[in-house]
Amino acid sequence: MAHRMSVIAVPDAELDELRARLRHTRWPTRWPGPRWQAGTDIDELQRLVDYWSSSYDWRSHEAAVNALPWHTADIAGTPVRYLRFDADRPDALPIVLTNGWPSTFLELIPLARRLATPSAYSNDDADAFTVIVPSLPGFPFSPARPSLEQPLQTHEIWHDLMQTVLGFTRYAAHGSDLGAGITSRLGGAHPEALVGIHLTAVASPSDATDVTIEEQTYLDSVARWSADEGGYQHQQSTKPLTLSYGLADSPAALLAWMLEKYRAWSDCGGNVSARFGDDFLLTQASLYWFTGAISTSFRPYYEYAQGLTRRVERVDVPTAVALFPADLTQPPRSWAQRIYHVTRYTRMPRGGHFPAYEEPDLLANDLTEFFRDHRS
Repeated sequence: MAHRMSVIAVPDAELDELRARLRHTRWPTRWPGPRWQAGTDIDELQRLVDYWSSSYDWRSHEAAVNALPWHTADIAGTPVRYLRFDADRPDALPIVLTNGWPSTFLELIPLARRLATPSAYSNDDADAFTVIVPSLPGFPFSPARPSLEQPLQTHEIWHDLMQTVLGFTRYAAHGSDLGAGITSRLGGAHPEALVGIHLTAVASPSDATDVTIEEQTYLDSVARWSADEGGYQHQQSTKPLTLSYGLADSPAALLAWMLEKYRAWSDCGGNVSARFGDDFLLTQASLYWFTGAISTSFRPYYEYAQGLTRRVERVDVPTAVALFPADLTQPPRSWAQRIYHVTRYTRMPRGGHFPAYEEPDLLANDLTEFFRDHRS
């Protein structure tokens, strides 16, 4: 059973406490090297913390979040909150969109609106989708699954949501980052239900042989990226609890942890606020802060590292791969084809790791063109 709902109402006392914590941040000694070289730049962080504690209008963003088309469903004891954007037409193809980390549902809103109501963006109503945006378990506003050993993994929760709760016999799926892994598992586990999947990242085979020169170049780039940028992943995969104490206690630390990724992984040219806007970044951080979700958002990394999450072995449904130039790594088509039935492979002219927010038009157009041939 699903019903419409509001999702957040922060008491004045909690808002006052957040502002007090921000104003009393204990800052580290200034780093002697170039800005951003060793992590989040103190000048940029202090500027955002000052704005967060004084002029940032949480109440307006809270109202905007509550005005979204929220619903909730209980799936095998796990409450799932999700957004439903109804299409311009009743026979539209259903699609489930899944974000990654440190993202939230908020990042997917520009894409969801373009897919559900293409006529509002000068596109054809015939291409409309019925768009479902669930909030990941452990992210704002869906609680984490009750235990690490719970057998119902996120992709199975998504399938139950789409088929059992919403009644969609056949549907499409798109995912980025962690969401690409969930979408891949969904396609692998339920090929009878998926008309196709659309990804901005791909899984790697566990035992690749006969690696081509192009594929080896890609693997070398992954290794370099992991050495330079993968510290967060190692920590979240091995000792997430230790990290969570500081981020759950200090809003400045929480913002710093997230801000570094929005700058490093996006097509922002080093100026993260110009690409995303201060209010968007602070609303993302506020959502994690007020829901206390930062520690549980680390769970997917830990569960995968501990072998509690199903590996992606083979996905035979039609698959589209869209790569954005400022994203983490760029797998060649042949690498993706080792696991997926790739029928569309696109290298985008711009954009980064957060394309649903950075380049919603490019991403919506690619999704539309891919699924146009699979609507029947």
